[in-house]
Order: sequence, then C-alpha cells, then structure tokens
Amino acid sequence: MNQLQLFLPCAAGVEDFLAEEVHALTGLQGQDLLVRRGGVQVRSAWRDAMRLNLHSRLCQRVLVQLSHSPYRSEDDLYAAASAVAWEVWFTPRQSFKVEITAQHSPLKSLNFAALKIKDAIADRFRHKAGVRPDVNTQWPDVRVYAHLGVDELTLYIDTSGEPLFKRGWREDKGEAPLKETLAAAMLAASGWDRDCEDGVPLYDPCCGSGTIAIEAAQIACNIAPGSLRRFAFEKMLPFQAHVWAALREEALSAQRPPVAPVFGSDVAHRMVDFAERNAQRAGVAAAVQLRGGDALQRMPPAPVGVMLVNPPYGERIAVAGVAGGERVAGARVAGGGARGRLGQATASHIGGREQAETDEGADFFAQLATHWKKHYPGWTAWVLTPDLKLPGRMRLKESRRVPMWNGPIECRLFRFDMVAGTHRASKPA
Repeated sequence: MNQLQLFLPCAAGVEDFLAEEVHALTGLQGQDLLVRRGGVQVRSAWRDAMRLNLHSRLCQRVLVQLSHSPYRSEDDLYAAASAVAWEVWFTPRQSFKVEITAQHSPLKSLNFAALKIKDAIADRFRHKAGVRPDVNTQWPDVRVYAHLGVDELTLYIDTSGEPLFKRGWREDKGEAPLKETLAAAMLAASGWDRDCEDGVPLYDPCCGSGTIAIEAAQIACNIAPGSLRRFAFEKMLPFQAHVWAALREEALSAQRPPVAPVFGSDVAHRMVDFAERNAQRAGVAAAVQLRGGDALQRMPPAPVGVMLVNPPYGERIAVAGVAGGERVAGARVAGGGARGRLGQATASHIGGREQAETDEGADFFAQLATHWKKHYPGWTAWVLTPDLKLPGRMRLKESRRVPMWNGPIECRLFRFDMVAGTHRASKPA
C-alpha cells in the first residue's frame, strides 16, 4: 500500500487549484502529481489517501486505480474485473456497488457492462472464499467505479464513500444550495485561502445557507473539512485505526482561532437562521458574523476586503424587496435562499441565459454595481455566474475571469476591483 495510483476527480476548471492543494498537503510533485482532465492523478501511499479525504476541500472523491486494460466486448470487462484482487480490499461479508461512466464507448448498454463487472467481482469471491458478497445499490460498504473509454477500461475502488462535498455540517439548506467543493474552489481561485493569513476580511452579501462563509471560516480556523464525517476506507482491509487516529489528532491540534474575519448576510432571515445553525455544527459559530439585510443596502463590514458572491440564476429568480417582499412561488435559487433586491423580479432570457430585472425594468446587477462603487471602494468582488455578459450589464470591466462549472452549468468567476465613482474597475496588479 506504499505505491498506489490515486485519481481525485473534481469539477471542470478546478484541476489546477486541486493540484496546488494536493502539493501543499502531501509535498508530491513531478510525475507523482499530474493534472488530468476532470481531476488530478497522484502516485502515493495509503496514508496520503486517508490524509486527502480528511483535508481536501476541492476533490469530489479519492479513488484508488486498481486496473487499466484494453477491451472490445463485455467479456473483456468480466476478465479484467476477475483479475483484480478484490479480497485485498474487502471481505464477502461486506456489500458493494458498481457504478460506471463512459466516454465514446462502443458498448450498447452501460447497465449490462456494469452487470458483467459486478458478476466478475462476486464470482471471484465465490471461487476464493466460497461465498459471494451482497450488492447494495443504496448504502454499500464499498463502491467500485468503472470508466470506459473508446477501447480501455479503468477500475477504481472508492475510499471516500459519500462524496466529499458532504462535510457533515449542512442540515439546513435552501433550494439548489452551492456545493461546498465549489465554494472552496471559488475561495481558491480568488486567492483568499492564502490572503486570509494576512487578516484580509471576506464577505458574502448573498450568503443563503452559509456555504461560502462557512468554508471560509473553516479555512481561517484551519479546520479540516472531513473532520465531522466518516469515510469508506474505515471499512476496508488496509485500514489501520491507529494511523487514522494519529491523522485526526494532528488535524485537531492544528486548529486555531480565526486569522481573518468572515461575514455573511442574506435578505431572507430564514436563510440567515439556517446559516447560523450550519455554522454552529461546523464549529465556526464564533468565527463568522451573519446578518439579515438587502444586498443593495448593506454597508461594508470592514474598510477593505474581498467579496465572494454566488448570485441567483435559474429558470426563475426569487427576490425580496427592501421591506422584505414576498418570495416568488416555486422559485429556484442557485446559491440557496432569496437574495436582496429592489422589488420583485422576473427572469428574462438573453442568449439562452437568465437576467435578473426588477419589475421597474432596472437591472439588479447594475444597481448592485452602483452600490458597490459608492460604498465599497478598495474592495475586490468575485462573482460566479453563467451569464458571460454580466460585466457589461454591471458596467464594470473585469480584471480576471475564471472558467468554472456549477454541476452541469458552465459559469465564469469574474473579478471586479472596485473604484469609487467610476463605471470601470481598476487594472489588475
């Protein structure tokens, strides 16, 4: 277990940030740390697999590659899976599940392909131990992942179990909440995960159930993102309880008081209540200040700092007025919760993307930019949106744009450097 091939999948656009994180956590580089499409490939030891599960904020899972071989038919899949020493990883008393993905595979049925791999695993156990492990498609002890290319099969065993964005603290949430891994990617892209060491404040004026603010507060307190949850590797045969206990104790002893202030606000007081309860469970209730209030009225919580915003987008956009207007029935909000607005909004389509407008016809984002320019000079604002024309509507010139995917939605993370009384941002340093 001292020379494993790991694959760490992540959201598209996050690969380079993940590679930097893995290097910081493990010291790996060169051929031991390679950036691939959709993730990072790592050559390392079992201990690092556990460490990455505990500490990585950006990867979705930690997968161990067990096999990589050519195939032409389903029988080749059966043969490849039969050759893997599954008995090294788990016992027939444990349940398992096979999940399969494909890219340009010539096979007609992925379900049948997954069935052949499942049969191969079960048959190997029967031949070795005289008994087959059970299949559990909902709560398996072990997850096996198979990826089919044009002519190559790769088999992985998942050491994470539940995806790593499930940190263990989110119980209260709004509609379509931002995933914790994407919030962490926004923080990494903005550079605040490093700037916080210098005490730079962070503020999310549309915080919803608190995902960005809580991720930031945990970074400020150096709290490991996986410290509240369990992992699949704890049920695997290579697991050593004393090694895992030492890693957890090391992470616990590294926690600290917050090195930078974190603020969040939302027009929906219900969402602020959610965020406060989530922050309590995440261990950062004292490290983040959460308030209710309209994004178009909130004054800056510090003289200068960084704003990180995931404003609403979707089929319809729920908004509440300055006096706490009613939410649009059935609305969907990408960041969770209603956002601060002037008046009730509808969605108008521009080039297939949605734009938030007040019922008076004025663009909310233009009003938000005006508010920022008037009251937030010296701040840097980062805005995640699928609307590529957003800078023009805000009448701001972005100093940087970072491609990033929110699930299936292609987005951009725009940076705006705020200067008072101008429609253009300052040039990047």
